[in-house]
Amino acid sequence: LTCSYMLLGYLFCFALWFQDVLSNGRTSVTYHKKLQGWSSDQNQWNEKLYPFWEEDDPRWKDCWKGGRVTTKLVTDSPALVGSNVTFVVTLQFPRCQEEDNDGNIIYQRNCTPDYPAAQDQYVYNWTEWIDSCGWENCTSNHSHNVFPDGRPFPHHPGWRRRNFVYLFHTFGQYYETIGRSSAIFSANTANITLGKHIMAVSIYRRGLSTYVPIARASTAYIVTDKIPLFVSMSQKHDRNISDSIFIKDSPITFEVKIHDPSYYLNNSAISYKWNFGDGSGLFVASSAITPHTYALQGNFTLNLTVQAIIPVPCRPVTPTPPPPTSAELVLKLCIYFSTLNPTVTSNASSNSDPSAAVETIEDNPDGGCHIYRYGYYTAGIAIVEGILEVNIIQMTSIQMTESQAANPLVDFVVTCQGSLPTDVCTAVSDPTCQVSQGVVCDPVLVTDECLLTIRRAFDEPGTYCINITLGDDTSQALASALISVNGGSSSGTTKGIFIFLGLLAVFVAIGAFVLYKRYKQYKPIERTAGQAENQEGLSTYFSNFKAIFFPRSTERNPLLKSKPGIV
Repeated sequence: LTCSYMLLGYLFCFALWFQDVLSNGRTSVTYHKKLQGWSSDQNQWNEKLYPFWEEDDPRWKDCWKGGRVTTKLVTDSPALVGSNVTFVVTLQFPRCQEEDNDGNIIYQRNCTPDYPAAQDQYVYNWTEWIDSCGWENCTSNHSHNVFPDGRPFPHHPGWRRRNFVYLFHTFGQYYETIGRSSAIFSANTANITLGKHIMAVSIYRRGLSTYVPIARASTAYIVTDKIPLFVSMSQKHDRNISDSIFIKDSPITFEVKIHDPSYYLNNSAISYKWNFGDGSGLFVASSAITPHTYALQGNFTLNLTVQAIIPVPCRPVTPTPPPPTSAELVLKLCIYFSTLNPTVTSNASSNSDPSAAVETIEDNPDGGCHIYRYGYYTAGIAIVEGILEVNIIQMTSIQMTESQAANPLVDFVVTCQGSLPTDVCTAVSDPTCQVSQGVVCDPVLVTDECLLTIRRAFDEPGTYCINITLGDDTSQALASALISVNGGSSSGTTKGIFIFLGLLAVFVAIGAFVLYKRYKQYKPIERTAGQAENQEGLSTYFSNFKAIFFPRSTERNPLLKSKPGIV
């Protein structure tokens, strides 16, 4: 008899399954887990107190004084399943309107020339309504401070200043709250299906007899079983951090940034497994920041796997079920045949790829339980030679004429290592290197050796901080120096000395010439021993004077050195 019942049940389930396939071609299974703190949208709705308007309803034009209210709904998703996803709603009032400290809507002062009089400064004075009649007595409905489903408002401190009602809706469920011109709330994602979903919000304001709808908004949010993460890469001499081109033989800093705004992973053990794609093997780290140096040029693909071991409460031990009855066997057969339909879909099914990690709960050595979550990241990068180092090897002041003395010139001889530069920039700042006084950039053409002279002019003598940067298309390097710049010409005292000595030499030469012409004839004169000694001393004095002011060159063959080109 039991076998007969089973056979009949089998035929009944098969007939239902076959009929459904022929009639619809697919079976739709709709099931949503209940979200904590949320209510089913099948509950009763008080449409008299909270009217519902379609998008094209003409009453939207008069729902707010002075124009339409717009709203902005944002979220911090994607959210790892089990964490909280947060939504923030902000109301944007018409021009020249704002919310005051009491929750009333007022006109901004001096916003427009036709600013209303003091007695008309309120757009909506809800405080006056409440103070004059206690709000509930102002309406025939003594249950006015309730949500659409009849639940009363929470009477926490300051609740009377919250004159807007926010109704959030997703997964066939709704969440109600009151607030001011902005509201924020979080929902736990443990019972939310993986994938992309829509969160909608409707906002009502207080009215004299009913609540008036003023705005609606919606946004998409994502729940995933993969750890949301991003990797930032930086390098000391990298010129553009967004082009994924880096320099060889220079460390690259990889920083993993996990998106966890609700701090769900705070108590988790997180590890980072790196494969940098250059044959260096796998590297496992416990820190989110990892440096790595590429020794070869080329294109590489790096891969990162992040593992989080999350402590969770252990599930209760499930007792072994008794053997199924005949009715249970028939039900299982029905379920089995329903799964044979390849077009069966479920609204609660995951949108993640087949390789998604399956949640598993394992025992910890300390007797607790945990689950594993994984996150993945891959990126391609290019490694080039680049400019590795810049050195200032010489600084020389250039002597100038009196007309050029106002702008002293200094030559900087600079060398670099790595690739050849294509441009040079000189930044001049105060001695503390904090206040910039100007930046000059010039293209350069270096074909052989990285050696060039950079000539820069300064506004006036003084002490300066100099930063010289050499760069190419992908990299740049910097050298700094502190320099004291003197005036380009001699001082006034030095000028006066040389002018006086020059005039003295001219007069002496003229006097000697006149004496020579006058006493041209030779007349031997007897000299005493004292006179001879005085004449020799005078001769020696003039010889020393000549040696000082007209020195002879002691170098017969001076070396000629080729200087680098001046920029």
